[in-house]
Amino acid sequence: MNQTGLAQFLLHVGDSQLILSHRLAEWCGHAPELELDIALANIGLDLLGQARTALSLAGEIEGLGRDEDNLAYFRTEREYRNLLLCEQPNGDFAQTMVRQWLMDLYHLELFTALSQSQQADVAAFAVKSLKEVKYHLRFSTTWMERLSLGTAEAHEKTQQGLNQLWRFSAELFEQTADEQQLVVQGILPDFAPLKAAWTAQVQTELQRFGLSLPDTGAYRSGAKQGLHTEHLGFILAELQYMQRSYPNMAW
Repeated sequence: MNQTGLAQFLLHVGDSQLILSHRLAEWCGHAPELELDIALANIGLDLLGQARTALSLAGEIEGLGRDEDNLAYFRTEREYRNLLLCEQPNGDFAQTMVRQWLMDLYHLELFTALSQSQQADVAAFAVKSLKEVKYHLRFSTTWMERLSLGTAEAHEKTQQGLNQLWRFSAELFEQTADEQQLVVQGILPDFAPLKAAWTAQVQTELQRFGLSLPDTGAYRSGAKQGLHTEHLGFILAELQYMQRSYPNMAW
């Protein structure tokens, strides 16, 4: 088994969940309704739990003595492997829901496929995560319906959110050469059919919502090479401040 490739893939998954969790946490105390405030915080906690599991597995597999805390707090921006979509600013509530909906559909395809992995720990992680993902998708789909099929202003803001974020969807199903080796070994799934299923589902639902894909297409990528937008550095400055200021502190 290509342990380096699997560790890097798990870092990619864990980093994506961690950064998306952080973005959702930014809504705490600022969401449009108290119920939404609690719901977004809970989804963020689910994602944080997934991030902890993925980062812990990555640390065990790479064998360098790094645990989840070390990986989260002491890597630089260029060492992070999270999807660019996850680090994008919340914008308004509609844009946050578009980002969450796109990610939830992606997570459904990803974890369903990973649940069949020949690597027992990866499969167990995916099975557990899938239970949470299905709830997340129901939540984001419900709000996509309410916003896109509601008032003209809500529909317009939802379309604007899709226009802003769609360019970052190109890399969701990209695979590295190391990951392709793991596909052959049955550790990771081939992302090509997952991408086809995800794209078909997105297009079907957008038609139902009365929304359209942007003309510019999806073209931004670089997550697995550590190439990020300007937003990640600000997130990490906030996320890592305490541990970097007081290394190895404990509550």
